[in-house]
Amino acid sequence: MRLFRKVVDSSSLFLARIKKKQRIALQAKPEDTIKLNLGCGLAVAPGWINIDGSLNALIATLPCFLHKLAYQLTGANRYYEKSEYLSLLSDNRFIHHGLNYGLPLEDSVADFLYTSHFVEHLFRADAKHLLDESYRVLKPQGVIRITIPDLEYAISLYEKGDKEKMLTAYFFVEDDESYYARHKYMYDYEMISELLRNAGFKNIKRCKYQQGDTPDISILDNRPDESLFVEATR
Repeated sequence: MRLFRKVVDSSSLFLARIKKKQRIALQAKPEDTIKLNLGCGLAVAPGWINIDGSLNALIATLPCFLHKLAYQLTGANRYYEKSEYLSLLSDNRFIHHGLNYGLPLEDSVADFLYTSHFVEHLFRADAKHLLDESYRVLKPQGVIRITIPDLEYAISLYEKGDKEKMLTAYFFVEDDESYYARHKYMYDYEMISELLRNAGFKNIKRCKYQQGDTPDISILDNRPDESLFVEATR
């Protein structure tokens, strides 16, 4: 099973690479509020467009009868009941895309952009590129909300002597089954603010858990003790 998951994970990455230059027309009405959830995994909220390079996002774009076959093969059965998994795939909109290549959308189409515990899974250069792309895709005055593990919190674990947790939970995530699970960079408030500012964002502010200008954060925000919550506007 582990070998199979590595094969399908690699296949998903390959498909993400060959689709990296695609641009998708959202076909939305002018009055529609467009909300994008980036690097979402299966942590979604109603009405959002979920963009992810994972196998589950790819499966969600396939006919529903294949969702049942995939349940035992993707590792989702470790976290979700079968009925919940099938509902997540069929009731929400997913776009399969490798976000290290940017965003597969036209300019100035989104009102809100949310990403939770994903940016740290990108190399810093790829994270910078994604924030540049996020600025391009957001409408003027559009809001981005980034939730990431807080480097300051991770360092506090070291200072308290909890070195193993700091290393294995934040810097050297041990998950042989998924390329996406590994952390590739870490940020504190000043560091992520600099990336946002360099991308062109303004009104950068540190937010509290489930508080801010982004819709549905009572559903989307998680891990309050260890997370850094930041919002900015285009």
